[in-house]
Amino acid sequence: MRKILALIVFMSVGIIAAKGQTDSLILKNKNFIVGEIKSMDKGVLTIETDYSDEDFKITWIEIAEIYSKENYLITTTDGTRYNGKLNTSDDRRVRIDYFNPEGLLRLSKEEKRTKDTDRIVFIDIGDIVDLNSLDEGFWSRLSANIDFGWSLTKANNLQQVNLRSGLGYLADRWKANANINILNSTQDEVDDVQRTDGGISFKYFLQNDWFLGYNFTFLSNTEQLLDLRAGNKISMGKYIVRTNRTYFTVQLGANFNSESFLDDTPNRSSGEGFLGAELNLYDIGDLNLLTQIAAYPSFTERRRFRTDYTLDVKYDFLEDFYVKLGTTLNFDNQPVENAPSLDYIIQTTVGWEL
Repeated sequence: MRKILALIVFMSVGIIAAKGQTDSLILKNKNFIVGEIKSMDKGVLTIETDYSDEDFKITWIEIAEIYSKENYLITTTDGTRYNGKLNTSDDRRVRIDYFNPEGLLRLSKEEKRTKDTDRIVFIDIGDIVDLNSLDEGFWSRLSANIDFGWSLTKANNLQQVNLRSGLGYLADRWKANANINILNSTQDEVDDVQRTDGGISFKYFLQNDWFLGYNFTFLSNTEQLLDLRAGNKISMGKYIVRTNRTYFTVQLGANFNSESFLDDTPNRSSGEGFLGAELNLYDIGDLNLLTQIAAYPSFTERRRFRTDYTLDVKYDFLEDFYVKLGTTLNFDNQPVENAPSLDYIIQTTVGWEL
């Protein structure tokens, strides 16, 4: 009787474990992995297994075959977004069984009238650039990171604190991000230097790698005598390149700029044009390079021109931990009196990401 009970318990545990581990991968080196696929982002797939305390991270180009019964939000190199399941077919291409509004946009009027709107598409595995599970709820779509840096120099009692953080959420047709960057520097017999910048961005995905964007940005900077510079920016953009190794986007739009200052300079507001570009390289070993540039020619202030530029180089050295070297530059050819036209910071931080 005891043997029978033990067998029933063993089989029950096995069934429960098998139910949770519904996904499988076959790598190009013929290794086989069974687990639960979490996501694929920037060329790296994350899979959770029962036989490891930590999630496995595998370079996407090393995967030969993939099989899953779960639903995913799948993005391809041409910007198409599918909501469905994916499995490797006989010819080693990936079969996607999907049902989503964007897929329906590609159908004829006659096809849209049919009740059976489930569709199948076959693509090369290398054409998949993003993969996000849709069955884990709100938290599976959330991403976060935080960086911290601190330095102390005995001479003049120089202390500097850096804090950088970000939060993001990915939905089927849109994504939202928020970030903040704080620098505080104190030194004997010298005025404190304080700088805070950040923003909230919203991006709505269209067909063929186009997207609509809205950004709220802010900057407070004692070096440029800025109490607050706030911008409300609307734009339209396109992914020029998007692969498992890199992406490159360009944007064009308009910005409403509002400024207040730390001295007696009157507040000022202006309407500006906006031209931006972003490049992210994430297939260079353990390094990740992100660079962004934004140009703001003024419509309402004669000959005024502003530029914001950022460059971040990140090195992943442990699970979810990294070291980052970053620089931020702000240029204004018509700053207020006694303020420099150019200001920049260089930060080295240690960070963690979810």
